Amino acid sequence: MPELPEVETIRSQLAPALEGRRLDSIQIFDARWCEPAAPEVVADAVEGRRIDGIARRGKYLVFALADGVSLVMHLRMTGSLLLVPVLEDVADRPYVRVRMSLSPRRGVGEGRVLFCDPRRFGTGTILLGDDALEQYFAARLGVEPLGPDFTAEALGALTAGRRAPVKVFLLSQEQVAGVGNIYADEALFRARIHPLRPVGTLSRLQLAALRDAVVESLQAGIDARGATIDDFRHADGARGSFQDRFLVHRREGQPCPRCGTTVRKLRAAGRGTYLCPKCQPRPRVRGR
Repeated sequence: MPELPEVETIRSQLAPALEGRRLDSIQIFDARWCEPAAPEVVADAVEGRRIDGIARRGKYLVFALADGVSLVMHLRMTGSLLLVPVLEDVADRPYVRVRMSLSPRRGVGEGRVLFCDPRRFGTGTILLGDDALEQYFAARLGVEPLGPDFTAEALGALTAGRRAPVKVFLLSQEQVAGVGNIYADEALFRARIHPLRPVGTLSRLQLAALRDAVVESLQAGIDARGATIDDFRHADGARGSFQDRFLVHRREGQPCPRCGTTVRKLRAAGRGTYLCPKCQPRPRVRGR
């Protein structure tokens, strides 16, 4: 957490406020954020450059700066990016790891972006040129689930012969970029697939259902502007609302919204996993 919908929510809020403005300065208070690069190296690379665009890939945010410089950020478990007016006193704001100052734009005064992170897991990386950016993501991320390449046929090719549980597959960013624990649970419920089913045993119909369920779950999260369970906040500090619309995630002991059976919790991929035992029957174990 945050997952794809939360990061997309931040991107959609920051883009109209930041694009076209100059990043005047960056102050990095926690050197862990940009390791192994030194804070002064990052500052030298980005300060004074125009923000041409803000994009998302999986759970990563990309600040596309002038002259092909990219500042790639990952919020990890507890990071937040907050857009605050320059006159606001931020001295009392907790866990500020990075502060970016922005030039004024017609109709918009100076501003600041704060990166706040209680657990200090968030990262910032400087990449130079489109090739470096493409290689960076190619080494870390699989297919983009909201893109045109995410099809049932593509899922079939990725899962063929694999024995890992389908929940483990969905959480692997090298396979499907951006899906985390929340949206994996919601998608598997929508597709009526047990989280522990070996992913390579899914039928064509199940693969098609899973593809659609992943897209529907992610889009529902975006429509609700993300889920706030612990630390996630919008760029203005507001909370997301998708946690109020969960179908099974974190609903242990409550009735299934489809059939009324009690929702159960188990462990999959080391994560708390929620399901309806009737709608998502456990796969049969074949005898010798």
